[in-house]
Amino acid sequence: MTPVKAIKTFRDLLAFLTIIPMRGKEDFVFTAAENMYLFPLIGGFIGILAGAYFISSNFILQFLLGANNNFITLPVDLLTRFASAAMTVAFLLVITGLQHFDGLIDLGNALGHRSEHDRKIAAHAWTVNYSGAIFAIITEFTAFLGLFLLSPAFTNPLIMFAVIISAEVAAKLAMVTLVWIGKSTHKGLGSIFLKKAKKKLNTAAYVISAIIAFTLFSLSVNPFYGLLSVGLVFASIPIACVMEKVSEKVFGGVSGDIIGATNEISRTIILVLLAGAFMII
Repeated sequence: MTPVKAIKTFRDLLAFLTIIPMRGKEDFVFTAAENMYLFPLIGGFIGILAGAYFISSNFILQFLLGANNNFITLPVDLLTRFASAAMTVAFLLVITGLQHFDGLIDLGNALGHRSEHDRKIAAHAWTVNYSGAIFAIITEFTAFLGLFLLSPAFTNPLIMFAVIISAEVAAKLAMVTLVWIGKSTHKGLGSIFLKKAKKKLNTAAYVISAIIAFTLFSLSVNPFYGLLSVGLVFASIPIACVMEKVSEKVFGGVSGDIIGATNEISRTIILVLLAGAFMII
């Protein structure tokens, strides 16, 4: 890949996965599909932004709440952890343009119906039913809970960086896995990826994810945590397999909504697993 093509590819992937304004041609969707194996790399970049946002929020809130203690006593650490975790989850939803969150809601909408025909109609409807709202809220609240419970890591900004980045890398790896093993339900955005992204080159996504997770945790803690984090990031693979089975049963195959929902569900589960690992070890 030439430097010029590499820059275009990175730009198009960012344009597809985030709301960051990138000047480019309208073929960025096809470029993203053809280079889906690089999704974990973009996930790492998104994670860096989210990690920086978390650390900045944590620092500012600590300062503001600490200063306020001159007037009224507040549980500064608890409030800071709560607000920083909530704001970081919100940041991740916003920077991705809520497109994955929309897929999560559509999947939840569909789960409220019995027939496949009704599920597809509900998934493509502009309205949100109670099952879609509850499903989305529970998923994102659990992601928030995962960040909030990472109490030991809050004293080490590098660990929180590693956690947030690894969770986002894992979410993107799940998307790659799902597209690789799934079949399309209908023509649309999802079918473009399912057609163009089924390549042996996708194995590079697993290598990239392992390198990122191992390096981050080895530098911030030790090599043992590096190996543990690789295992936790790779937990997104069975998550993707389960999502493929769910999509097959609910919609008869994989759609763009399922791909987006997989991103959100995988991030949530990996954050909870990382939180559990830090609480146990």
